[in-house]
Amino acid sequence: MSERLDRSEQVYTELFGQRDTTAADTDPEFGRILRTYIFGDLFALGELDHRTRELITVTALATLQALPQLRAHLRAALHVGVQPVELREAIYQLAAFIGFPRTLNALGVLNEVLVEQGVTLPLPDQGTTTDDDRRARGRDVQQRLYGTRMAQSLADLPAPYGEAVPALLTEWAFGDFATRNGLDTATRELLILCALATAGLDPQVRSHIAGALAAGNSPETVLAALAHLSGYAGFPAAVNAIRHFFEVDSH
Repeated sequence: MSERLDRSEQVYTELFGQRDTTAADTDPEFGRILRTYIFGDLFALGELDHRTRELITVTALATLQALPQLRAHLRAALHVGVQPVELREAIYQLAAFIGFPRTLNALGVLNEVLVEQGVTLPLPDQGTTTDDDRRARGRDVQQRLYGTRMAQSLADLPAPYGEAVPALLTEWAFGDFATRNGLDTATRELLILCALATAGLDPQVRSHIAGALAAGNSPETVLAALAHLSGYAGFPAAVNAIRHFFEVDSH
């Protein structure tokens, strides 16, 4: 075996358990290319641990609605120590970026996997806001990471949208989700960036690169995360996001 293949088999086993090499395989060449690229090459690039990589992978697969692969990687994430509540939070927060229907699809798969693994549902609540304080709490997080530029970029919308749309963003994406327990702010921002890069939403990718760095992620972590996406979102999406990183980081 080559070093790449050896490394890929080791990482695969760490994530999924021993691979059954005796099972019928209709596309063995493609399977080898997949395993050596993702588990051999990408897992050796950067210093992300398996838990972080699997959270990124789950985020990308949920964004893509690749539900069979999502199921497999949810199991792998649990296997390497990601906690059920972390997986739930990673999926919950996608609602603001991919919408409720696709988030519900991913959440349904997660709940099936958790039941299969003997986890009791529902998981403990992680919300920390009420209807009375969600705007103020969300604004605190938003301004700490992004300043006022998000609201300012929407302020020229015609009335009442110039005021209502920024408020909805603050209350929903930040007040309802960014204030929750279960994931720290740096991890939340890194995963949101990965979702946006996977979806090819370039203007938001630029903004959230800055947010991910402001939340405490190192440049090396952000770059490794974006490179990791190439195996799931495709090389163009990953390279575009990496280019945006250097545009943002140079300012």
